[in-house]
Amino acid sequence: PVELGYTVWGERVPARLTLGWFAFIPLAFVGNLEVPWVPTRYELIKHIMRIARVGPGDVFYDLGCGDGRVVIEAAKRGARGVCIEIREDLIREAMKRARAQGVYDRIKFVQADFHHVDVSDATVVYMYLLTSVNQKLRPKLETELRRGAIVISLDFPVPGWNPLGMVELPRSWQRILDVYARGFSDEGGMVGVEEALARINRGVLT
Repeated sequence: PVELGYTVWGERVPARLTLGWFAFIPLAFVGNLEVPWVPTRYELIKHIMRIARVGPGDVFYDLGCGDGRVVIEAAKRGARGVCIEIREDLIREAMKRARAQGVYDRIKFVQADFHHVDVSDATVVYMYLLTSVNQKLRPKLETELRRGAIVISLDFPVPGWNPLGMVELPRSWQRILDVYARGFSDEGGMVGVEEALARINRGVLT
């Protein structure tokens, strides 16, 4: 059978993943951005936090954080957050929301291209990008992330990486969370990733 789809930013993606996207994309930015900002649905954020067991001691990065909703939830759970967003209007909105929810001091806000921001202190990285962008990011993640750092990607995999697990959420056009651990997913090793494996196992099974 042939699955219908669309071409978005030069990338062919299934229709089930793209329905609803264009309602969120300001036309003024379409020609200028590598990937549009599409907000992660609030219902999914609790699953992201549960799977990675985000809490005190974590440094949670959101690459393309938009209005900050995911990193704000991480900060509420005791993590230090880093919100990286290239659009000034969105980074200002993220700062405004963080202040309103009492976690501004727990989040570092960076208006920049995430390709050029060091992520070496991250324990958890969240991404909702395109597969082609994930592929470009892969060498950076492999070079900068410590062994055992957890990477969660919504709907679009990291090419060449083996996920530790895949969580499929029903009845949602945002539905697949690929879960990776640096050192295991990219190298197939176990040394230094035991804690990440245990965290993800507990998070996925609970």
